[in-house]
Amino acid sequence: MRFVEVVLNEPDKNVVAMADAYFFPPYQPMLFKPKGKPTIYPSLQLPHRQARLVVYNKRTNVTSVWVVELSEVHAAARGGHHRGKVMSSDIIPDVQPPMDAVEYAECEATVKEHPSFVEAMKKRGIEDMDLVMVDPWCVGYYSEEDSPSRRLARPLIFCRTESDCPLENGYARPVEGIHVLVDMQKMEVIECEDRYLVPLPPPDPLRNYTPAASRGGVDRSDIKPLVISQPEGPSFRVNGYAVEWQKWNFRIGFTPREGLVIHTVAYDDGSRGRRSVAHRLSFVEMVVPYGDPKDPHYRKNAFDAGEDGLGKNCHSLRRGCDCLGLIKYFDAHFTNFHGGVETIENCVCMHEEDHGVLWKHQDWRTGSTERRRSRRLTVSFFCTVANYEYGFYWHFYQDGKIEAEVKLTGVLSLGALKAGENRRHGTVIAPGLYAPVHQHFFVARLDMAVDCKPGEGLNQVVEVNVKVEKPGPKNPHNNAFFAEETLLRSEQQALRDCNALSARHWIVRNTRTFNRTGQLTGYKLVPGSNCLPLAGPDAKFLRRAAFLKHNLWVTQYNPDECFPGGEFPNQNPRVGEGLPTWVKQDRKLEETDIVLWYVFGVTHIPRLEDWPVMPVEHIGFSLMPHGFFNCSPAIDIPPNDATDENGHKDTMKGGQSEMIPLLSKL
Repeated sequence: MRFVEVVLNEPDKNVVAMADAYFFPPYQPMLFKPKGKPTIYPSLQLPHRQARLVVYNKRTNVTSVWVVELSEVHAAARGGHHRGKVMSSDIIPDVQPPMDAVEYAECEATVKEHPSFVEAMKKRGIEDMDLVMVDPWCVGYYSEEDSPSRRLARPLIFCRTESDCPLENGYARPVEGIHVLVDMQKMEVIECEDRYLVPLPPPDPLRNYTPAASRGGVDRSDIKPLVISQPEGPSFRVNGYAVEWQKWNFRIGFTPREGLVIHTVAYDDGSRGRRSVAHRLSFVEMVVPYGDPKDPHYRKNAFDAGEDGLGKNCHSLRRGCDCLGLIKYFDAHFTNFHGGVETIENCVCMHEEDHGVLWKHQDWRTGSTERRRSRRLTVSFFCTVANYEYGFYWHFYQDGKIEAEVKLTGVLSLGALKAGENRRHGTVIAPGLYAPVHQHFFVARLDMAVDCKPGEGLNQVVEVNVKVEKPGPKNPHNNAFFAEETLLRSEQQALRDCNALSARHWIVRNTRTFNRTGQLTGYKLVPGSNCLPLAGPDAKFLRRAAFLKHNLWVTQYNPDECFPGGEFPNQNPRVGEGLPTWVKQDRKLEETDIVLWYVFGVTHIPRLEDWPVMPVEHIGFSLMPHGFFNCSPAIDIPPNDATDENGHKDTMKGGQSEMIPLLSKL
């Protein structure tokens, strides 16, 4: 038995919401039963802890899902061990679970020992197999040959120039023309063909990205230390995995597939109490399709969450390098392929960041100036999926905004060129070396609960488009425009795309809660830069990734609907499983429990400046209060003491300038 994934079987969301309503301040008397009066809120009884296991039987090639109830036995009774009860065990037919790093290592060793592969590398002048890098990639699904009846991988091959140089960028020499297919269950090569010969690219002197001394260069020397100081400590408080910062509170979770998960997000709004914003926020899928029609690049369309696991590919963060300031780290714990426990230390980073000016205004008549600086709380993790790195960030702001950000970096996935050859579908970045065009898509699952008390599902979604007023009596000067709202009443109506020309955005509103002007309270989803797949409707990868066809999907909450391509996208033969299938029910969205699925992406046309390692590219979106508060929630931020570059207070007093007495005399 191989343990692909073991996670907490999360309790019912109403139980979680109720528990955190008790746990987090402020005290909410409406949640407690008044004397002699009935209440809709039951007394809080926490459920038994359950684990959910995805198990792969390597001998039979069968995948099963188990739910186990965990109960602790007193130490005196059984030596401190735990015992549990199997609640269910179901065989899932016709699927393949995600691949594992143990399998990847075994696959590399198997390929490098195969006689046909060794012979093919000799034709390219390589006899030392220690130079060879084998990156197993899932086969996807292109025909019945890729069916999940076999557990398959099609590796990509690369070759370093020096076997005793572990710091060398081996991705700089891709091996073209060798077709390898591996049965990952039996761990044997079932196809190995040397289809055509492309000479290995010559060693590129710019290929490495290690410190200059290790690559014969000189690092710049004009960078002075930048110190982030918080002499009184951070403003956040942590109790286990529960976080309180400013007026925000939430819980931090982590899964092998999604990585970082943010639970029960709420805002302490003074006399209005703790107000819910979202139940659960996470990144649930990532797809990277390539735009080169040649083999093997047309097959490169990795589902990095569903086929590999964002969380399982995370790594430890380092103070002063990945994060600055006073850091709170959280470890991540996983079961490995054989059932043992592994811990990634310092996997999740949480810290405060200065974010420039929050708001500012100067009265020109008096010279009086009020300004406040912004800070944000950032929670993040990084993962490495073969050649690319992705940083996933959730930022919480003092003005009630939540920002989701992905940082893309790492090494391009490359191809080799014959002498004098050029490629229409890529960028030549070095002699004999090119980077194919491709796209990166991310799916955020936003389980919203705007102003909902535990047990309530009172949200709706409104689309807002800005329109130009038609010429006429309502627009005599041809300058008028207005925001038009459309209620998305059902799941089919809520298949929407971004439109920058109309400033399109979407608002999740509570249908029973009003602000001081009589409008419904809400939070709006503000898109960042975005794109759609640059592929024809019959592209094979869209069989499994039909959810990429729209930027926004909205569903009525169902606890079994967690991943947009279904739970097992690896070698999935079914068309449109997941989101496209669920929304065919066309469930009503007018007043219910709402889940937003926001799909956002970037089209990457590689450039020379992306080599040898790509500078970070940023992409994301925001959740902003829209009528949620009666005025700016950042109005109560206290003034900062103005200081000069040496840390001394300057002559600005109380936000007013020394020029004020002179101005008043004038």
